[in-house]
Amino acid sequence: MDIEDLETFVAVADTGGVSAAARRLGVSKSIVSRRLFRLEAELGVQLLARTTRGAALTEAGVTFREHAARIGAEIDTARETMRPTGDLRGRLRVAVPLSFGPTHFAPVLAEMALRYPKLQIHSSYSDRYVDLIAEGFDCGIRVGLMPDSNLVARRVGPSYGQLVASPAYIAAYGAPETPEEVTAHEALMQGTETWQFMDNDKVVRVQPQGRFKADSGLALVAAAVAGLGIGWLPDCLTYEHLASGALVPVMTRYPPPPAGVYVVRPPGQYPTRKVRVLAEMLIEHFERHPEVWGLHR
Repeated sequence: MDIEDLETFVAVADTGGVSAAARRLGVSKSIVSRRLFRLEAELGVQLLARTTRGAALTEAGVTFREHAARIGAEIDTARETMRPTGDLRGRLRVAVPLSFGPTHFAPVLAEMALRYPKLQIHSSYSDRYVDLIAEGFDCGIRVGLMPDSNLVARRVGPSYGQLVASPAYIAAYGAPETPEEVTAHEALMQGTETWQFMDNDKVVRVQPQGRFKADSGLALVAAAVAGLGIGWLPDCLTYEHLASGALVPVMTRYPPPPAGVYVVRPPGQYPTRKVRVLAEMLIEHFERHPEVWGLHR
């Protein structure tokens, strides 16, 4: 079974047609069609149903696409291991936070695509917790405290956050002065997370309570500005509101533990070169533009 046939099939499946796949692969439509015919003949099943609008996966095609994509990714990894320098090839699937990914991380991904024209970059933006392994991502970019997991994490930059509230909320309900008092306040949360604070060298963990939850950091910032409660939020989302006075820090005697920006990947002996290059570019971007992140103090 030819690896080019597998890669061509995946390209057709992902783009939805022979013409689009030919453009992605940089070959003629006749070559794409020939590879597909050869692959289907070898497997003895129809993988694609040709339509006037393009090509749709058959039931067998849906199943085989996952296997073909996995094989292609493993071949890419083997190629990169054998070729430590030069052009990056293949596809990089990366999960990125939605709240500030389009403004803070997307420029780095765009620069990477310009620097490596043979590399396909597929980025998915969401503030929900993404299962990198189950959803087939090469890596993810995560901000904050890294929980214990089986993922391999590389820190690429700092991240600062703090507990904040609006002056209106503080005027109406006061502000917590110790971690123990946090549970008496309306907390703005993504889910059922634990908040951590530093009491000198000791980490204090708190289970906050609140009626307003959102899977978007920007939504939590808006709720804090509106006076709905207190929020444990990163400076890169709140610094403009802190500067204007719309939000103010609270409980500053108990700062959160040091956090960071991480590139995380599924476990394995060697990270792919694509992932290593992305991490290095993010480190370089942090060093060149600390002010853009709103993370400097």
